[in-house]
Amino acid sequence: MVLGTVTRLSPVQALLSIGVVDGVPLPAGEEFVGVVRTQDVRATEKDRVKIGDCFRGGDVVRGVVVRIFCSTAAPMQTKFQMSLGDARSYFVTTARNDLGVIFATSEAGRKAMLAGHGPNSHLRTGSTLEPVSWQEMRCAKTGRLEKRKCAKPEDL
Repeated sequence: MVLGTVTRLSPVQALLSIGVVDGVPLPAGEEFVGVVRTQDVRATEKDRVKIGDCFRGGDVVRGVVVRIFCSTAAPMQTKFQMSLGDARSYFVTTARNDLGVIFATSEAGRKAMLAGHGPNSHLRTGSTLEPVSWQEMRCAKTGRLEKRKCAKPEDL
């Protein structure tokens, strides 16, 4: 299991800066790059996934590195390896109920933080989003809903 922060979005993938692997934080500056492709976001209706409706920059995502089957010389032996997207990145899936966005800040709040000018700008900062379904989160301050591919909270 990995935890990463969304650093960049394109129509076909989200890039993550992976900072935690199996519960162990990586040393500063030694993060891995993860790639969540549209086909790895959820288990069903993969052709209808829109990355922008699932993730936003700055979201913290729980995922699993995709594993691929590698045949070996001995017919009774099998070996699994991590799937490298390229020389520096790993394919990550969020296609389980317990995987997806675990922390996010409201879009309105993010825009206010980026503007950040004027007196009391600290009062306009974004609010933490709370999951309300597998595909929506609610801003704690404004009550507005935002789309995300949410991880099922561990206590439910």
